[in-house]
Amino acid sequence: MIDAENPGNVTSWLADPALVTRARRARAADGSSAIEVRDDASSPWHTLETFGPDDGSHRLVAFSPDGHALYAITAKGAEAARLLRYDVATGIATVVLADAHYDAADTFVDPATRDVVAAAIVRERVAWSALDPAFASDLAALLALHHGDLQIADASADGNVLVAQFTDDAGPIAYYAYDRRTRRGTPLFTEQPALIAHRLAPMRPVSFAARDGLMLHGYLTLPTGVVPERLPTVLYVHGGPWYRDRWGYEPIVQWLANRGYAVLQVNFRGSTGYGKAFMNAGDREWSGAMRTDLLDARDWAVAQGIADPSRFAIFGGSYGGYAVLAALTFTPDAFTCGVDLCGPSNLETFLDAIPPYWSTMRSVLTQRMGDDAAFLAASSPLHRAGAIRAPLLIGQGANDPRVRQAESDQIVDAMRANDVPVTYVVFDDEGHGFARPENATRFTAAAEAFLARHLGGRLEPPHPGEEIEPYLR
Repeated sequence: MIDAENPGNVTSWLADPALVTRARRARAADGSSAIEVRDDASSPWHTLETFGPDDGSHRLVAFSPDGHALYAITAKGAEAARLLRYDVATGIATVVLADAHYDAADTFVDPATRDVVAAAIVRERVAWSALDPAFASDLAALLALHHGDLQIADASADGNVLVAQFTDDAGPIAYYAYDRRTRRGTPLFTEQPALIAHRLAPMRPVSFAARDGLMLHGYLTLPTGVVPERLPTVLYVHGGPWYRDRWGYEPIVQWLANRGYAVLQVNFRGSTGYGKAFMNAGDREWSGAMRTDLLDARDWAVAQGIADPSRFAIFGGSYGGYAVLAALTFTPDAFTCGVDLCGPSNLETFLDAIPPYWSTMRSVLTQRMGDDAAFLAASSPLHRAGAIRAPLLIGQGANDPRVRQAESDQIVDAMRANDVPVTYVVFDDEGHGFARPENATRFTAAAEAFLARHLGGRLEPPHPGEEIEPYLR
């Protein structure tokens, strides 16, 4: 039986405790959006709350046990996203959890009561709060099980047994079964237990001011067993760009640190998690302040004495790949080399080729990126390809639906037309990123050799089957 039909602009749905779909998020062509609700399966939908393009994203969480209230995370009327409880009949919202600077993110719904009993703010690390006093002792016991950041991954139907997931910075993710009746936890397993035998590098939060005074936050991971002075360094740029790096185990970061590199991650303006003003500060700044935030991160690491300015790479995928191309074209001498995975090089063709399932986001994308041809052209690394002087490695999937292969083809062709060398790797059986382990391993081996050649880090000789030559274009 069809409970509800998508009119074409609904991006998420939510059922009440009786399993009736009664809330949905709808997006309009102008970039605005709304939370819509209905009283029951036969009632018409009506608007509970509206959001302008500058209000940031919002997320449906759960209905109250009686179905009369709706929990949602939104920054409407505030600087940072808050957990709100809406009275479905009146539309009046009550603040449940808020922080002045950081967004609310994670929640836990008790499967027995169907109520939201805990929620978290993600600051430098995840900070949980009990919303139901009856859950406070359970939350304290959960947090005492492990030093990592907690996520409640699952629960039994009666809510008595919880599966707690703990993310660690220098170890694999650990899982525990927690019994609320005894308030005791039992270790279940760890992801990739072989990592336990290795000495992994700790990740520490860092903060510094950008050139215009805006405070930026990120994470620094240093290789173990070395003096942290004038190290070869990799600025690892997250994708999105409407995303944020968080504290915890990150395979690429650990791989780079193991090879002797300091790894710096920065949540540049436009990143999520730090309030809507911080995210909106990235509007139309892909080649502007978002790019200079990364340069300021580089300068900070050098000024701290951590990074060797003559051995400093930039590495990223998707938007992070664009950031690599922008850094090497707008500031050719800022980085020693760059590694770009599926980064758009031409913002005009990138927007023209967005996949159909992104159609409801088009107005938001143009607001965030810009929409006039001259501005997009001026922001596109493609048109500055001849300025590149640093060695560049590009990886691309031929079936990428988000960043088409043409984005990488264009800049490679432009570089070669200007006699600028580039190493270009294409996997015919990949999409947005490298999902097949054999391809991921091949590209990792190629990137490792590339970085060792230009930065001087450790190099593990390639194993049989890791040869990259058949994939060079």
